[in-house]
Amino acid sequence: QVRLVESGGGLVQAGGSLRLSCAATGIVSINAMGWYRQAPGKQREFVASITHSGSTNYADSVKGRFSISRDNAKNTVYLQMNSLKAEDTAVYYCNADWGAIRPAVPGNYWGQGTQVTVSS
Repeated sequence: QVRLVESGGGLVQAGGSLRLSCAATGIVSINAMGWYRQAPGKQREFVASITHSGSTNYADSVKGRFSISRDNAKNTVYLQMNSLKAEDTAVYYCNADWGAIRPAVPGNYWGQGTQVTVSS
């Protein structure tokens, strides 16, 4: 059974940085891993994804500020978030799938979510 365990959220000032981590357990490997986020009163939205081979995709709102990477040996995906803005405040969810993750079609597996709060 696939289980996604997130860590690294917290409170940061605008312009600061945070790194989120998500470890997939219960499996040897999985193809696509990524992140979505949900702000209060808004729908969950795609942030970034990465395949097992390292191909990445980003939402326009985070391009140039966020970077997704993964360590396949550890089944772990990272989201480095720089130049954070107040509008980045949200619960960030790890997402994974044996197939592909597309912005409008997330994978089948979700983490429990980690809160990121950016103070202005």
